[in-house]
Amino acid sequence: MNATVWKEKLSAVRDSFSVSIAQKPAVNPEELELRFLGRKGELALLLRDLKDIPLEERKPLGALGNAAKTEMEARLAGLKGAAGLSGPVVKADLDLTLPGVPFPKGSLHPLTHTMNRLTEAFLKLGFTMADGPLVEDDYHNFEALNFPPYHPARDMQDTFYVDLKDAAGKELLLRTHTSNTQIRAMENQDPPIRVFHPGRVFRNEAVDASHSFTFHQIEGLYIDAGVSMADLKWTVDTFMKDLFGTAVKTRFNPSYFPFVEPGAEVDMSCVFCKAGGDRCPVCKGTGWLEMMGAGMVHPNVLKACKYDPAKWSGFAFGAGIERFAMLLYGISDMRMLYENDLRVLKQVH
Repeated sequence: MNATVWKEKLSAVRDSFSVSIAQKPAVNPEELELRFLGRKGELALLLRDLKDIPLEERKPLGALGNAAKTEMEARLAGLKGAAGLSGPVVKADLDLTLPGVPFPKGSLHPLTHTMNRLTEAFLKLGFTMADGPLVEDDYHNFEALNFPPYHPARDMQDTFYVDLKDAAGKELLLRTHTSNTQIRAMENQDPPIRVFHPGRVFRNEAVDASHSFTFHQIEGLYIDAGVSMADLKWTVDTFMKDLFGTAVKTRFNPSYFPFVEPGAEVDMSCVFCKAGGDRCPVCKGTGWLEMMGAGMVHPNVLKACKYDPAKWSGFAFGAGIERFAMLLYGISDMRMLYENDLRVLKQVH
């Protein structure tokens, strides 16, 4: 091969490259690179033929060939950039069967875990879930639950009012307990009725280790003919044993709640010291933990919901979900549940 023929072949390769790269958008940069600049590409083979040309003519031809290679590489780089590619195409040393790079996973909040456990316990007892609004009127939050206007029991549930009024012209408020759901359930259903409701409540209280301006309660209600205090005691005792084990004991102490009569505070034997040790920081050496309020539904509440107290009776009980969470996870300060400290949440998820 002489120099003239070699130049003609180089010109043909460059023309072929120009025609191929102009075929947009069907052109594939990787295929063009392999066809013209690969180890067995057209330009690479032509450059190898320089060895057959006399030495005195080889040097200027080599310069022409290298210039053509540089031009092709530049045009291919531009084409790759327009197509979103970068750099030469190389085979990645990648095994697609290997597991991916691990990344941290989130989890449910301890309060959500606790709420789910309480829900499962209620469902086992045959209760169904009810729901109620967070912004409530005075009637459903107080009056229908036997809290007359200016009754001193309202002072225990100082609350937040919102800049809205109900149909009677009274200010709406953020509910102070989940008991408003009892009234709405009884208004919409005929007995027998067996419902529970977990949810957020609000009270204007100072925030400390055991109090917060917002917290969660869970409420249970059962209305039927002939329901007695014995039914309440069995239900509460079974509920507690399902959560904390069959060794747990419960006891009832007389207490006052406007919406039940008689009313009681329900205590549970301490699950930490088991026997009321003097040094137990949870039960303070008493051996008992106050867990919930309960009682037989007051006749005035039944009348407010158009239920005949002579025909129907029932019980209700409610508890703070944070208290259950603190006992289940060994948390001593309720504020830890709201601080979103991952060091805490990772230990109790």
